[in-house]
Amino acid sequence: MKKDIGAVLGLYPTPLVVVGAMVEGRANWMLVGHVGIIGHDRILLSAVKAHHTNKGIRENKVLSVNIVTEEILPGATYIGKVSGKRTDKSAAFDFTQGKTGAPLLSASPLTMECSVEDNYETGTFDNFILKIESTFAEENILNDEGKIDYRKLKPILFEMPTYEYVATGEVLGKCLDFAEGYEKK
Repeated sequence: MKKDIGAVLGLYPTPLVVVGAMVEGRANWMLVGHVGIIGHDRILLSAVKAHHTNKGIRENKVLSVNIVTEEILPGATYIGKVSGKRTDKSAAFDFTQGKTGAPLLSASPLTMECSVEDNYETGTFDNFILKIESTFAEENILNDEGKIDYRKLKPILFEMPTYEYVATGEVLGKCLDFAEGYEKK
């Protein structure tokens, strides 16, 4: 018997990312745990409207989404603790600027440069619908076919109810192989 625990979001953990955007002429960084896939070339980024970085995203319509790994977790956590309204976070990470002008975090092994297609506002959240313009990956996280190997990347996941980080990397097997021999009982 299942217990009704209310309207609780039960889709965690989600990938932890550092979002980069230009705000008032300088790079600013925001730690985000609310991201999702809405198509093969579109993602959704959800952030509280009051965040300083949101201002730059709304104005410039471009940003970077940088996957957090264990190596960059201390810096990512730092930029998640301080506000860009009171702290200049532009020097928190080395970065380059992409074709769109978005700051791309150099330390992240996987970065997506994105443009904003729309903003679906709900209550206190901006929900940016993003088109992926370019994806940059370090060669050491790619497999022999040039695709991202998540066993090598090992992205950090964010678990909301407990505010914990979860390590990844273990592979259970090929997706459709698990149905082999299954019969409903």
